[in-house]
Amino acid sequence: MLDDRKLAILRAIVSDYVSSQEPVGSRALVERHNLNVSSATVRNDMAVLEEEGYITQPHTSAGRIPTDKGYRLFVDRLSTVKPLSAAERRAISAFMAGALDVDDVVRRTVQLLAQITRQVAIVQYPVLSSLVIRHVEVLRLGPDRGLVMCVSTTGTVEQRIVSLPPDADDDDDLNLVRGKLAELLVGASPREAIDRLAAFADQVPPSASALASTVVAALLDIVSDDPGARVAVAGVPNLTRFGDQFETTVRPVLEALEEQVVLLHLLGEATSTSDVTVRIGHENPYEPLQTTSVVASGYGADERAWATLGIVGPTRMDYPSAIASVRAVARYVGRFLAEG
Repeated sequence: MLDDRKLAILRAIVSDYVSSQEPVGSRALVERHNLNVSSATVRNDMAVLEEEGYITQPHTSAGRIPTDKGYRLFVDRLSTVKPLSAAERRAISAFMAGALDVDDVVRRTVQLLAQITRQVAIVQYPVLSSLVIRHVEVLRLGPDRGLVMCVSTTGTVEQRIVSLPPDADDDDDLNLVRGKLAELLVGASPREAIDRLAAFADQVPPSASALASTVVAALLDIVSDDPGARVAVAGVPNLTRFGDQFETTVRPVLEALEEQVVLLHLLGEATSTSDVTVRIGHENPYEPLQTTSVVASGYGADERAWATLGIVGPTRMDYPSAIASVRAVARYVGRFLAEG
């Protein structure tokens, strides 16, 4: 167990290395931080930190840099996370204002997160299976064409153009199918909707059965399509902060960012809307990303996560600021979607 002085020195090393991207020496620590000890004492404590695996010396005669273990202890011992300022909160609100639908919300969110953290941002689309259906609509677009629409509680609007059966020119049948579907599906989860639609065609008169089958097929396609299997990514140019390590670090990260399954797996542990998950370096399960850190959180309403969002960046990121930004954006987006 490290004493308070060694923890203070570790915090100072992390802070200086993140800001300067240069190894940190004992003299610099004494000059920049109010440690109230001599350089010799700092050197002795740094030797203990190195022996314990919290810092390392990248090359002879250099200062020290934090290891993954050092960053982990630093994050675990964060007593406070700087809240966003009123100006920053207003900026988030202004950036998100005017979003038209869930696609627009996700697009704005991922751009905002990349902008304020200067990292690569990842946002998972809301998982449809955790939502319920708010509205179902069936419209005639022409003699043989129709529109089937389904709206979820987050404002997600999914629609399909369908070819109407030749005998579906009776608007009474169309109104009947629309009304019965609304009674059947509004308030249901997608899983419940699938079960309820299975026998729907048998619940309408024979004259409307062909139309009902067509509409049911479109709705099954909508509720079976899980947008939670998609993610949006922004801020990839921020990877230039890795410096000149393109072949060894940046290229593998770029390749990993192209794999949707990998990104979903990265965000997978962040299932709570009340906390932020931080995985550092070798804590990441995917080897090409073990030179990075992931900061992620669930977003949703009433402590229920609909999906996740987060950032990927170098292990030398500003963790207090990153955690605050991810937490704030997740909470704002969750409220924004919950309000429709």
